[in-house]
Amino acid sequence: MARTLTLSFSCPDTSGIVAEVSAFVAGHQGWITEASQHTEAELGRFFMRVEIRADSLDFPAEEFAARFAPVARKFAMDWKVSDSAQPRRVVLLCSKQEHCLYDLLARHVAQDFPFVVPCVISNHENHRKIVEAHRIPFHYVPVTPENKHAAYRQMEQLYREAQADLIVLARYMQVLDEPMCREFAGKIINIHHSFLPSFAGAKPYHQAHRRGVKLIGATCHFVTPDLDEGPIVEQDVIRIDHSDTPEDMAHLGKDIEKVVLARGLRAVVEDRVLLAGNKTVIFR
Repeated sequence: MARTLTLSFSCPDTSGIVAEVSAFVAGHQGWITEASQHTEAELGRFFMRVEIRADSLDFPAEEFAARFAPVARKFAMDWKVSDSAQPRRVVLLCSKQEHCLYDLLARHVAQDFPFVVPCVISNHENHRKIVEAHRIPFHYVPVTPENKHAAYRQMEQLYREAQADLIVLARYMQVLDEPMCREFAGKIINIHHSFLPSFAGAKPYHQAHRRGVKLIGATCHFVTPDLDEGPIVEQDVIRIDHSDTPEDMAHLGKDIEKVVLARGLRAVVEDRVLLAGNKTVIFR
């Protein structure tokens, strides 16, 4: 596939934004292969995502950010530019359950979408062999009530050493502390096994069973200090009936959890997700 640059941004809504961005790209012989835009009226902000053929520009792709910066300043953009030649580096966190971890490892091997796994971190040793069989470093970081602070600081250090861009909680069953959530705001996504905001917190399948729901779901969301309340990236549901126990729901839910997490991660690494307060704008 051709190398592309992806420009994504939000800024105060005003006239002339699309014209200015388009003129910048066209003025440098750039070829736009995809463009999406949205105005969030409640926030008074404009959102845009643009893909550009890197080899069409009349300057090296590495210079794009420096050359575009004056346009970004003019419109007070919160912006970034990503290069398809540099896939996102994604640290995976897991606990005992394997389905989300194994699914992402398989997608990584198949390059279902472009991302790199520099390491896996777990508070259990269960998955060391399968991770190392993929030639990926595995780090065992136990977490107890007594060592939580030190454990999370160790995980932060491993993230930095891996030069990572994102953290994915692939059914990691510990609650990250507030300093870690704030330090990596917008860089941590989680899969929660319910259709949020319903049944947040622990044992959502048991909560759903007590309420007699007929649909159960999964939610991929950004992690914030407020448990299970971060901006939502992806969701889906499956149908159940009165005969399903919480254990049946957990078994059925595994498929939807791993699919929703993979969809969410793909959207994030492709810069299709822009934060809009505690919501998201997602360009498909």
